[in-house]
Amino acid sequence: MTAALRLTDLSKTFPVGKPLLGPPKAHVRAVRPVTLEVQTGETLGIVGESGCGKSTLARMLVGLQRPTTGQIEIEGRAFDNADPAAFGRMIQYVFQDPISSLNPRKSIRRIVETPLVRLHSMGSSERTARIAEIFASVNLREEFLDRFPHEFSGGQAQRIGIARALAANARILVLDEPVSALDVSVQAQVLNLLARLKREFNLTYLFISHDLAVVEAVSDRVAVMYFGAVVEIGTAERIFTAPRHPYTKLLAGSAPVVGRPLTPPEAKGTELPDPLNQPPGCAFAPRCTRATELCQREEPRLKRMEDDQLAACHHPVD
Repeated sequence: MTAALRLTDLSKTFPVGKPLLGPPKAHVRAVRPVTLEVQTGETLGIVGESGCGKSTLARMLVGLQRPTTGQIEIEGRAFDNADPAAFGRMIQYVFQDPISSLNPRKSIRRIVETPLVRLHSMGSSERTARIAEIFASVNLREEFLDRFPHEFSGGQAQRIGIARALAANARILVLDEPVSALDVSVQAQVLNLLARLKREFNLTYLFISHDLAVVEAVSDRVAVMYFGAVVEIGTAERIFTAPRHPYTKLLAGSAPVVGRPLTPPEAKGTELPDPLNQPPGCAFAPRCTRATELCQREEPRLKRMEDDQLAACHHPVD
């Protein structure tokens, strides 16, 4: 079966201190080569600390940033030099901040119909019917269409953002922290809506978040990122109940749980390495209690631990 999304050695490097003339003084590897597949109808959660490269990876997937190396394939079709409209009809982005992601000068009708005009060249009557269908699917009243973004709550604005992504008729949605800016009660409403839309439209999700409880609840598989690299990937159940990479164990142990006292995680430090002075070997070694001389010398690669779990670690957790 052809994967909905396949990434091959996808990476992103940013120049630092680039003068007006001449080469940059240094480079930062925001995302190191990532290779993975997402199957049709699957929800892949992507977790990691701030600065680990989650959002940079997401922006590359939807064409907001050009990869430095690697290839993106959607349903077997490479999109390296694709027409942006063709790309937009396949994959869409739902932003973290629902209010700021909507143009304050445009009515909701103009915001939602833009992909219908730009990507599908729909006429007026077709647009009206399609918008009515989309608004019904996200539980919004059509009378909202003539209002402006500032007139809505965060939950309503996020549903409008989801409606805009659905208007493109894309089969893959990249959800970048879609509920982190919402109240807990509203988070549940949006998550239930996303689950229903996935079933109704046979969607594939990439769900990016720092909230491990949310990721575990919505994901089929989870990819854990650290310092720009995927360090572990597996089913949501095993990633959080039987992590093999020490960093995944650190993340799971650091997440607050109602009724459980907060305890400091077992680690040597709390800071990510300096991106301008990347340490040799394993990037997590300076913080890892299991690190040896091998870890400081040789960078580990993803290797299979169990049938459905891979980890990049020389000394995986038992």
